[in-house]
Amino acid sequence: MRAFYAFPLVAACAVAASSCGDGATDPSLQAVTLASVLPGHAALRSKLRQILEEKNGGLGFEMWATILDRNGLVVDVVFSGVNRGDQWPGSRVISAQKANTANAFSLAGFALSTANLYAAVQPGGSLFGLQESNPVNPVVAYAGPASAYGSTSDPMIGRRIGGINVFGGGLALYTTTGNLIGGIGLSGDTACTDHIIAWKLRHSLNLDNVPAGPAPSNTDNLIFAVGDIDGFEHPRCFDLTGNGNHVNIINNLPTTNPVGPGE
Repeated sequence: MRAFYAFPLVAACAVAASSCGDGATDPSLQAVTLASVLPGHAALRSKLRQILEEKNGGLGFEMWATILDRNGLVVDVVFSGVNRGDQWPGSRVISAQKANTANAFSLAGFALSTANLYAAVQPGGSLFGLQESNPVNPVVAYAGPASAYGSTSDPMIGRRIGGINVFGGGLALYTTTGNLIGGIGLSGDTACTDHIIAWKLRHSLNLDNVPAGPAPSNTDNLIFAVGDIDGFEHPRCFDLTGNGNHVNIINNLPTTNPVGPGE
C-alpha cells in the first residue's frame, strides 16, 4: 500500500494587494505567499525560454505558462516567444485551466497532475464529467485588451480563472517544506511535451517537493497507457524528428529532474 504523508496546508494570495476571499479567515490558507517564492515575471519567462532550448519531444513550439495560488487566484502569466502571437492564442487559457486543475485536485499529502486525470474522465470512467464540473470564468479569461496577455498586467492576474483540463501540462506546487501552495500549467505543444516543460519549470522553481502520487516513482508524473486505460494513464503523443522521444524523456523525469526539497 502506498504511504501518504500529511503536510500542513499553506496557501497564498496572488498579490499583496489582492484579497484571499474565503481563505482570508481560514488559518490553513495563510502564512506563505506564492509570490514571495517565485522569481519575477521576466525571470520566470527567462527560465521557460531556457528550458525550451532543450530536447523536449513534441513539436518544438512556443509556450504559455500560468501559475496560480492555492485559492485559485492567478499569480503570473508568461509566454516564451518574442511576440504574443508566436504561440497558440488559445493556449493561454488552457495553461490557466491546467494550473487550476492540478491545484484543485491535489492535496497536502498526494499530488495529481492533469495527465493523471485523463483516463478517469473518459466515457465510462469513474470521474466522467469532471471536466465540466468547474467551468472557466469567461469574464476573467477574456477581460481587458489582448495586448496585455502574458504581461505583468495580464487581466487574469489576481482573479480566479477556474476550468478543468485533463491533458498533460498541469502540476501542483509544493514548497521545500512540503506546503502545497498552488499549481502551474503549460500549454502550446503536444500534451506530453506540455507535461515535460511543466515538470522542468516546476523543478527549476524548486517547488516540486511532491509528497506522493500515483506514478510508479510515487510522484505525479505522467503514466503512459499500456493496453486498456483504466487508472491514471495518459495516451502517448507524437514527436518531430530530432526533438527527442517524449516517452523516454517523461519516464526519466524523476531521475533527470527529481522531485524533493532543493537547496
